[in-house]
Amino acid sequence: MEKLRLEDIKPLSEYESLRKDARRRIIELKKRRRILLGDRISLVFENRETIQFQIQEMVRAEHLHDPAKIQEEIDAYNPLIAGSGELSAVLFIEITEEDRIKEILDRFQGLDNGRAVYLEVGPDRIYAQFEEGNSREDKISAVQYLRFRLTKDQQAALMDPGAAAALAADHPNYKARAPLNFETKQELARDMF
Repeated sequence: MEKLRLEDIKPLSEYESLRKDARRRIIELKKRRRILLGDRISLVFENRETIQFQIQEMVRAEHLHDPAKIQEEIDAYNPLIAGSGELSAVLFIEITEEDRIKEILDRFQGLDNGRAVYLEVGPDRIYAQFEEGNSREDKISAVQYLRFRLTKDQQAALMDPGAAAALAADHPNYKARAPLNFETKQELARDMF
């Protein structure tokens, strides 16, 4: 997927007039790209369009006009855009009980070890590759960035309407599985080309 460039980001004054429609479109897009994995984890699969919207929102929130500052935002978010044969996602550990944040996060220690979250495509398991720096031995962040790298055969299976696909977590303190519907599979398959 092509990375974003400075010219892809609208000036703030122009974006304001487009924001309402852009926001509505992204909300609808993210509905198809968000997977609930049990009651504590959700994943949102990112693509160029969702990242572009995020940058536009940062430009708006921080009132950025300086091209160098906008480029800094682009440089910070571009790594979230998947490369060829990849899927990129943000994993959220959902915690609504403010007084239990530490307790719940502690239960998820090791989630990012490389074998606890995976995508099933047909008979294959594609393990999530977590971005480094969002966890330590004694602490895990509630927000994690990850990628799934698929072979050509796995990509073809994901695009096959008859092939089963699911997202799964297999952690000592948390197990969940969420089948992917056809619409979501189609959406994700587009990301890899």
